Amino acid sequence: MKILVLNAGSSSQKSCLFDLQGKSLPDRPPDPAWKAHIDWTVKSGTAVLTVKANGETVETELESSSKKDAIAEMLATLTTGKTRVLDRLSEIETVGHRVVHGGSDYSDAVVVNSEVKDAIDRLSILAPAHNRVNLEGIEAIEKILENVPQVAVFDTGFHSQMPESAKMYPLPKEWCDRGIRRYGFHGISHDYCTRRTAQILGRDLEDLKIITCHLGNGCSLAAVRHGKSIDTTMGFTPLEGLMMGTRSGSIDPAIPLYLMRQHGLDLDEVERLLEKESGLKGVSGISSDWRSIREALQKGDERARLTLDLYVHRLVSNMGAMLTSLGGVDAISFTGGVGEHAPEIRQYACEKLAFLGVKLDGDRNQSSPEDEEISTSDSAVRVLVISAREEWAIARECWQLQH
Repeated sequence: MKILVLNAGSSSQKSCLFDLQGKSLPDRPPDPAWKAHIDWTVKSGTAVLTVKANGETVETELESSSKKDAIAEMLATLTTGKTRVLDRLSEIETVGHRVVHGGSDYSDAVVVNSEVKDAIDRLSILAPAHNRVNLEGIEAIEKILENVPQVAVFDTGFHSQMPESAKMYPLPKEWCDRGIRRYGFHGISHDYCTRRTAQILGRDLEDLKIITCHLGNGCSLAAVRHGKSIDTTMGFTPLEGLMMGTRSGSIDPAIPLYLMRQHGLDLDEVERLLEKESGLKGVSGISSDWRSIREALQKGDERARLTLDLYVHRLVSNMGAMLTSLGGVDAISFTGGVGEHAPEIRQYACEKLAFLGVKLDGDRNQSSPEDEEISTSDSAVRVLVISAREEWAIARECWQLQH
């Protein structure tokens, strides 16, 4: 079964083609036959496409920064050039999509139809940086592959079983009844990270309390007990919680009111400020990309140092909230672009958790680990780095819907 997966983020598009053989799923994530990554952060107004297949890596600057055009150019590499793995695109049997916000109606993966598309569009107001991009991907596939079945897998699904005390805000009950509640996001990643953590440790999920740390351009934590999310840092929208690439995370809710009343900002300006101009980008004045901030740190830039300190402070204080929700912790797992590739973040965060008996192996932490434990043998809490495999988690859902 040939499954194409589109995983659209706020600043990138990751895609994979899985060619699954046999009548059952493999125990461990297989390597995809083809991988592609579109990055809109490298150069303003353009996109860079990187494709890996057949032992080749091909990088191209795309002619258009349009999401739909970029997807079309990306899919063309499946059947042409050094990265060709298909004779024709019609060999693709199913396309799976990561969709960020499923609201109250969608907790499980579903086959996309007009009703599902309408819901994704309607919920764009709650995830403006994502749901519209997810829908663009679905519509691009409809145009290119026509009637191929498409499956939506929702980031909010994993958190749908959180207790009411974790879901609700302290607002009048009638507003909560209208859907203003905490949904949580990055659920596909948190779910996969949880399962992979248990697998690496050789432990039963039922016996573990895990804090999963998805740190990328978007960031969130999840408190996972018995394999289920019982708390998370993102809420009604992906803006709540940790400091992120360009998003502020949680702030005093009176700040937007103050900016509007005292400084004359309108709703669109406040939204842009909190969604696009804050976080790493806003504090550092350098970039939303941690790699650029690291370079500035190495040159002694004071704002870069402040950015690191604030990021770690926000991260650890929210880890404390997850810890108390769980009533203890057996493992802490880092995943996502920053979680996997920023050893200094892992180091400074774990140093602040030393009172729990957390001990990192410095060499392992620095060695670009992938799906490995990086804590010492006498650490009271296991610490792991888990390679983000959201695409495989989505492919699994597609396969299961078809069998």
